[in-house]
Amino acid sequence: MLTILGFAMIATFLVLIMLKKMSPIAALVLIPALFCVFVGKGANLGDYVIDGVTSLAPTAAMLMFAIVYFGVMIDVGLFDPIVRGILKFCKADPLRIVIGTALLASIVSLDGDGSTTFMITVSALYPLYKRLGMSMVVMTGVAAMANGVMNTLPWGGPTARAATALKLDASDIFVPMIPALLVGLLGVFILSYVLGMRERKRLGVLTLDEVLVEEKAEETETVLVGAGGSGDGKAPAKTTGGAGTDADADDDSDASEGLQGLDPNRPTLRPKLYWFNALLTVTLLTAMIMEWLPIPVLFLLGAALALSVNFPHIPDQKARLAAHADNVLNVSGMVFAAAVFTGVLQGTGMVDHMAKWMVDVIPEGMGPHMALVTGILSLPLTYFMSNDGFYFGVLPVLAEAGAAHGVSPLEMARASLVGQPLHMSSPLVPAVYVLVGMAKVEFGDHTRFVVKWAALTCLIILGAGILFGII
Repeated sequence: MLTILGFAMIATFLVLIMLKKMSPIAALVLIPALFCVFVGKGANLGDYVIDGVTSLAPTAAMLMFAIVYFGVMIDVGLFDPIVRGILKFCKADPLRIVIGTALLASIVSLDGDGSTTFMITVSALYPLYKRLGMSMVVMTGVAAMANGVMNTLPWGGPTARAATALKLDASDIFVPMIPALLVGLLGVFILSYVLGMRERKRLGVLTLDEVLVEEKAEETETVLVGAGGSGDGKAPAKTTGGAGTDADADDDSDASEGLQGLDPNRPTLRPKLYWFNALLTVTLLTAMIMEWLPIPVLFLLGAALALSVNFPHIPDQKARLAAHADNVLNVSGMVFAAAVFTGVLQGTGMVDHMAKWMVDVIPEGMGPHMALVTGILSLPLTYFMSNDGFYFGVLPVLAEAGAAHGVSPLEMARASLVGQPLHMSSPLVPAVYVLVGMAKVEFGDHTRFVVKWAALTCLIILGAGILFGII
């Protein structure tokens, strides 16, 4: 019964948010509370929620101060050169922009933190997507999949969990998986090309100068209408043209300043402190990778130091905190709401029964192919439960079943990483709320778009692993 109710609770949640019948926060809180009563453990709801909140509180704190830290770094201009470089490549071509999204997300994902990746990627590219009328779910989907592949880095989390759960060395798991993961990343870039071609066909291609002319025309018309001048108040219709010629390239490079979404003359810029901020960020990321201190503590210290050095006056510090308060509140609220969902899933025992049922239904004849089974199961299981739940609760059971048929724990551990591109869009992953929140995308819209493509990416990695003899 607990197995049925567990799957029913997850299905109800996904259906309601995808149909936009409830907001994610409301669904994450009310649906598990209702199912907790159905299970007959309503009296224990408070304990389950407190346990869930306690387990996710460090994550919430990390996200809160990470948003403040990277928000300040964006304000002071640390990422402006990266943005300009990507935009010089992207120009105003939807195809290049989508590929640039995958490229930027992949590069930034090297720090092993999804929230950081999404904050930088969206901050850099959101203005360009919005100005050209591109689909925001393309941006969120591509960024999530690229980050999901890169999330398998040993310091990203899943590999370390698999190594700990099966008492293996993380490098023995990860290094042989590199060829398959590179194929998966190539799959993301190919998908980005396909999606970019679709956006280019829908919107056409403008040079940056053409877009800036339209932008200035709209601003002028708005001023005229606001001052009582002539005009119908409508923005000029977008026209499509060919890609810029080589002769336009220099102009486009200069014009990219106007499309980066970051005012090059904004008062928050701190050019004299650029190298201090760069050194601080590198030190912070190094400390994260080397695990010198817990990540929430590192971001707390980093945010406090960044604010104090860049904005020594208290009113300026308050203004920066207020500027990022919406993102902080949205993300932290979503994390604590997710704590209710995970608390009920784990506290009632639903997640354990679901995992046991899935293991039990595996046919005996599939024993010698348990690595393949584990790779396939990693898609739904890492989507419907946390990485901790999968790697510490389910993987050891699967590995034991595989060992009985001669399948090595290393193969099982590698196969368990396959589902990460889909996992990064799970409603139980706090970072995904940073992504959809900053991109102003409904979580249900993101889910409908990304699930099929992310699942395909996972299967490409699995297929490559089998082809290369890794799994």
